[in-house]
Amino acid sequence: MPSERAVRLTWSGTGMRFQGQGTEPPSPPIVVDGDGAGGPSPMQVLLLATAGCAGSDVVAILAKMRVTLHHLVVNVMGVRRDEEPRRFTEVRFHFALEGDGLDRAKAERAVGLSLEKYCSVVHSLAPDIAIRHEILLG
Repeated sequence: MPSERAVRLTWSGTGMRFQGQGTEPPSPPIVVDGDGAGGPSPMQVLLLATAGCAGSDVVAILAKMRVTLHHLVVNVMGVRRDEEPRRFTEVRFHFALEGDGLDRAKAERAVGLSLEKYCSVVHSLAPDIAIRHEILLG
């Protein structure tokens, strides 16, 4: 059965600043700022969502591989078109990982499974957006 997720975004009354949060169950609010001054811009929020989704997958997959993860940082860069709509044409992930029992094969497998199979945010993007990744082991 399909599941639904809902959010609420309320304009603050100032500039392009909004407060958003998940509604069911209620989540802590975040600031989304169209100008990017008082919080992440909508496009940055999209990149954060891809990073959070992929990062969560990688943590779960590595745990199943019996890797004790000590460090994970996911940096994501989106390349946008110059003309409107200024959508992403490419999204690049950089994963920095460190852990007991972690090797390149396990890291590549976890990241590959996330980006190619499990990350629902990445799979919600337009299919013509190039998804690339790099892995750095500590």
